[in-house]
Amino acid sequence: MVAEKKIIPIVAAEDAEEMSACAAAEPFALMVLGDSMEPEFVERDIIIIEPEGLATDGSYVLAWLNDEHIFRQLVKHGEKWLLHPLNPSYPDAEISGLEAVRGVIIQKSKPGRRKEAKRYVE
Repeated sequence: MVAEKKIIPIVAAEDAEEMSACAAAEPFALMVLGDSMEPEFVERDIIIIEPEGLATDGSYVLAWLNDEHIFRQLVKHGEKWLLHPLNPSYPDAEISGLEAVRGVIIQKSKPGRRKEAKRYVE
């Protein structure tokens, strides 16, 4: 008996909102691009996002800002929320509220290296 292979579509970021292959509440994976979250997250790291995760001060999140998804650390600053890049070369971005958060990063790993995984939520 041969197991059926499951096809996982790869789509451009601008098409991701239209994709309905995953239920809204299912965790999903993305690859880190760029250096805005270095040194904790480097380009090509794989991050796992929990769409229904609890976003708190200090959480790493995927958020919707200026008509695109952005990966940053969520920081409470007084009464406002900021999306904070770990790389000081990039500016903080203020969000109007937590409704901009689309998911919480719960794990990262290096492609092909299972033993190098790190969890952010227990």
